[in-house]
Amino acid sequence: MPFPENDKSRVDVVGKLLSNFEIKVIDPSGKELPLGEIGEFCLRTPTLMMGYLGKPQATAESIDDDGWYHTGDIGKIDKEGYVYVIDRLKELIKVKGYQVAPAELEDILLSHHEIADAAVVGIPDDAAGEVPKAFVVRKNERLTEQQIHEYVNGKSS
Repeated sequence: MPFPENDKSRVDVVGKLLSNFEIKVIDPSGKELPLGEIGEFCLRTPTLMMGYLGKPQATAESIDDDGWYHTGDIGKIDKEGYVYVIDRLKELIKVKGYQVAPAELEDILLSHHEIADAAVVGIPDDAAGEVPKAFVVRKNERLTEQQIHEYVNGKSS
């Protein structure tokens, strides 16, 4: 994915696709999403591998019948064709059927001026399947768990 060296306005972009590549973003059901929506990247190109040698199951799980390679990368494409990689599918937390990216929650936590560091993982939950659990290093001991919850809830969807 080439990226113009002199364009410093898009620091979170991995670049644009080469001309002989096709890309689409899909939801968990396989439906193609519009530009700007977050989902799994699928790629198709004449130079795509035929499959994993001696691993037909892995090939079937990665390359669909239409020749799209399901990368396992989560991200979006903007109107100008710039590609943003946000997370990995295997790292996503599945909460009541919805996919939650730990990296997005970590970014929200780290944007709080009283949080020094944060990590988010999925933990089992009987009702939801999994729920995110955050581990936070506070800069200020007075920052409460309730304040952190309110901050994250106000910034996330």
